[in-house]
Amino acid sequence: MPLWQIDIHPSPSQVDRAGAQTASEIHELGLGDDLVVAAARGYLIQSDLDAAQAGVIGATLLADAVTERTVVGRIDGADANTDPLSEAPETMIETLAEKGVEETPHLVHVMSKPGVMDPVAASTLGALKDSQLDISAVRTFRKYWIAGGVDEAQLETICRRALSNDSIEAYVIGPLKMDRLDVGSQGEFELVKVPIRGLDDAGLEKLSKDGQLYLTLVEMQTIRDHFVSLDRDPTDIELESVAQTWSEHCSHKTLAGRIHYRGPSADGTPLADERQYENMLKETIFEATQTIRRGLGDKDWCVSVFKDNAGIVTFDEDDHVCFKVETHNHPSALEPYGGANTGIGGVIRDPMGTGMGAKPICNTDVFCFARPDVTPDSLPPGVLHPRRVIQGVVSGVRDYGNRMGIPTVNGAVYFDDRYLGNPLVYCGNVGIIPVGMEDKEVKPNDLIVAVGGRTGRDGIHGATFSSAELTSESESLSGGSVQIGNAITEKMVLDVLMQARDAGLYNAVTDCGAGGFSSAVGEMGEELGAEVWLDKAPLKYDGLTYTEIWISEAQERMVLAVPEDKWEALRDLCESEGVEAAAIGRFVPTGRLKLTFNGDTVGDVAMSFLHDGRPPIIRDAVYEPPVVKPVTIPQRDAKANTDTLLKILGSYNVASKHWVIRQYDHEVQAGSVIKPLVGPQCDGPGDAAVVRPKLNSYRGLVISCGMNPHYGDFDTYHMATSAIDEAMRNAVAVGADPSKIAILDNFCWGYTDRAETLGSLVRSAIACQDMAVTLGTPFVSGKDSLNNEFSYFNDAGEKQTIAIPPSLLISAMGQIADVRKAVTMDLKEAGNVLFLVGKTSCELGGSHYGLVEDQAGGEVPKVDAVYAKQVFATVHSAIDAGELRSCHDLSEGGLAASAVEMALAGGLGLNLNLDTVDHKVDGELTSAELLFSESNTRFLIEVEPGNAESLQKRFTEAGVPLARLGEVVEATTVEIQDGEASVLSVGIAEAKAAWQKPLDWK
Repeated sequence: MPLWQIDIHPSPSQVDRAGAQTASEIHELGLGDDLVVAAARGYLIQSDLDAAQAGVIGATLLADAVTERTVVGRIDGADANTDPLSEAPETMIETLAEKGVEETPHLVHVMSKPGVMDPVAASTLGALKDSQLDISAVRTFRKYWIAGGVDEAQLETICRRALSNDSIEAYVIGPLKMDRLDVGSQGEFELVKVPIRGLDDAGLEKLSKDGQLYLTLVEMQTIRDHFVSLDRDPTDIELESVAQTWSEHCSHKTLAGRIHYRGPSADGTPLADERQYENMLKETIFEATQTIRRGLGDKDWCVSVFKDNAGIVTFDEDDHVCFKVETHNHPSALEPYGGANTGIGGVIRDPMGTGMGAKPICNTDVFCFARPDVTPDSLPPGVLHPRRVIQGVVSGVRDYGNRMGIPTVNGAVYFDDRYLGNPLVYCGNVGIIPVGMEDKEVKPNDLIVAVGGRTGRDGIHGATFSSAELTSESESLSGGSVQIGNAITEKMVLDVLMQARDAGLYNAVTDCGAGGFSSAVGEMGEELGAEVWLDKAPLKYDGLTYTEIWISEAQERMVLAVPEDKWEALRDLCESEGVEAAAIGRFVPTGRLKLTFNGDTVGDVAMSFLHDGRPPIIRDAVYEPPVVKPVTIPQRDAKANTDTLLKILGSYNVASKHWVIRQYDHEVQAGSVIKPLVGPQCDGPGDAAVVRPKLNSYRGLVISCGMNPHYGDFDTYHMATSAIDEAMRNAVAVGADPSKIAILDNFCWGYTDRAETLGSLVRSAIACQDMAVTLGTPFVSGKDSLNNEFSYFNDAGEKQTIAIPPSLLISAMGQIADVRKAVTMDLKEAGNVLFLVGKTSCELGGSHYGLVEDQAGGEVPKVDAVYAKQVFATVHSAIDAGELRSCHDLSEGGLAASAVEMALAGGLGLNLNLDTVDHKVDGELTSAELLFSESNTRFLIEVEPGNAESLQKRFTEAGVPLARLGEVVEATTVEIQDGEASVLSVGIAEAKAAWQKPLDWK
């Protein structure tokens, strides 16, 4: 068939924004200055079209006739070099002439590698076929012309570092010379057996590494011995099934393993706390929730915890709500857009696969990056520039959530250069599910039905790859582990799933995520058994082996257990909505997993060996917090404090994240009450999101998070309790009832084979247990991601490793009885009174004061959980009584930063005085220490003068410290005194400019 190329350019009257942005990115990466770049996008269409038909398709279907123009030509001939497709746009030629540059621009094409998911191409192919056109295949590409004194070596570097990502894309310098687009060819069946029985330890370790199984030697020995007992070698698919099921990603084997822990006691005595865990997760995080539930008795509001894809709690008489947060770190390091895109797509499927299926109602995301101003020359081999990672991750999450019509309502961004090799991408989703739909059960002889996207080679070894350490070679070795999502397909699957659920067309459902069919079917059939017909799975293209079909992590797939008498009705429903469904097997009461391909048995493994045969991980964990170096801030004048404040506001961690936030749709589904940015100009940093999941009710959900990796450098116990405290106070600050807040844990750590690294994680889990039980705040779900380290060899041949800091994200889902009582953090009215709630100590360890002033040491902020519970209850009672006009928690930057944030959000000034604050909570504090300490469990609250007295009485009776700081004023400054002395004076406009500048990207 002929191969047509259709280029789409901006029309001459339009600005070439893509070209300008690409030139800017090349410059920012240090790969070329003052370059002239033109850009186009295009399509390759394999079809028996004639030139006129191709032109009509380009002009009417693929391009906007008002703002774009098309160039069409065949590229399967010999004259491609002289084709108009190769000519640079006239506007670029004119620009070069104006600059006096006499140079023929370099032409570069960038397109997805064969087999990589191309959602735009898939949608285009469908649209063309709907138009009754005979189209064989479609691919998309990007096209660039680059000029400005670029030599061949520099051009190659630009192509690799700025224009393409080798994990998923190929680039071609010059015109395209292709004659076909078809991917895959019919392969011949060959049953592969792996000769494992005769391997010694070295051979087993080599098989694990070369086969990307990433299993330990003990695990490989267990597999070998099992098949020795069966007197046969495993097939390749059997070995892969075990590797997927036993992977760290799927089984959480480290945290659920046997751990002997030694750490400091409560009084700080080194290694005096010694504990033996048979299952560390179950005995800390899970046990905290069980303790709380036992205490609640018949008032228990947890519905389903730690046993399904998401944790479920009660909401109202008709519906429950569920919440899940996942990580997609390794894929995002290799291909930021695809990794983050499928990260959010995958976590949306978790509520869809919870119980009998929940409807997703909102998203949340938290990112950890290296600073975007890292110099390109300092990057290790195999590492993408942080700015490129940031842009790719944000756009990946943005596109998926927006296209599915799910609002992204809450999140955070953290920066630390230790995330250079391993960015962290946390994605979360909240869903709503009818009461009575929270349980599911696979029945004997139910059909195994795959619904949604087709299976391809994308995502091969994703689960095992996510369990391994990254290296400078990971891009080439594991590029196939990255997938590209298609949000439109997932939205169609969601619509079908909700109809099928309400019609009772299936008995159970789960998402097809890490491990693909191997994990989804393996988990659903664990108690029963399953027979899978792999040749029945719909494929994206020919040529996949039976093992590739089984372990592919191709996106947008759900697996259902369907009674045979309901299969026809389900198939008809799917067909009516344009969603593909296929019966690929049956759940059978054999206790075995049997896999066939065209009638041949290719795998037969006992479910008991898959799920219970893994040898327990037995590890030592030791933790000794570093010795604290005392830090104090001497008395300083107002200018010094103001300078420090502006540095804090202008630091990446505190600065406005509006560039990220404004790319997300917060309004879709019409339920968002409090958005990420608040205030009259919608530019203040909100504490938490408030969402109405049901528009006929004022009952709402509150979504918040807490995290501070810098505290982990001092003590991971206090890092964990601080994260919980922050998530709780963020939720309480907008109106959430602290007696009904569910929390999730996401541990991201380095290489836990080291006893000290594992010890730091165990200590944080102990802290989670202690804090949750005291607050009465249960964990309902969670996820861990270990081995987040990146290794490479420097110029001297020495191995270098970059390990992420211990990173614990706590996500919170609270509830508010009436969203009309919710409050925001922006100042509301001049004349109102501002109060400080809570105790302030000299706690500067890991603080932003220490970071911007390059001052190490100090006491890390600690939490008094019993006291915190009382503070949260008292603040909530004041909000519920309607006494507060605004409320803001104190976190990064302390009192000074929080007060100024309230002012810049509300456009009002403050006149405050610190002389009412108890300076002797932890010894005599200087005014600067009061301004910048980051002590936990504190709020700033704005109150109308008429409510001040009753508020003070409320807090006094509760035993919660309350200090009257001053007033809201009609002014353009924030003035803070300590007695008669001015200790800080800053203009609101100046503070806002400093706060918005760092990430004010276009």
